[in-house]
Amino acid sequence: MGLREYLFAPRKDHRGWSTPSEAARLYFLLLLIVVGLWSWPKTNGNVALWLGLVFFISTPLLTVGWWLISLVSQKTETRVLVDSLHRIDRSKKQSVHLSSRKP
Repeated sequence: MGLREYLFAPRKDHRGWSTPSEAARLYFLLLLIVVGLWSWPKTNGNVALWLGLVFFISTPLLTVGWWLISLVSQKTETRVLVDSLHRIDRSKKQSVHLSSRKP
C-alpha cells in the first residue's frame, strides 16, 4: 500500500458507513491551523471576531478541498477505518473483542 492509497482511500466504519479519508482529516486540521494563525493578527486578538473569520474563510476552502479530495478518492479502493473491524463476528453483529463482556 502506497502513500496515495493510505491517504485517499475512503473509509468504512463498523456500521458500514462512509467516513472521511485520512487526506480529508489532515486537510481539515491543517487548514484550521493555517487559517487560525493567519486570522489572529488580523483580528487583533478579539476571540469572537477571530472565530467568525476562521469559520468565514475556512468554510469555502474546506468545501473546495474536500471536493477535490473526493475526486481523487473515487479511483481508490475502500478500506476499513481501523484494522480491528476485520475481527467483527457478523453473525452476532458484535465485535469479537467485545463479546466477552457481560451486559
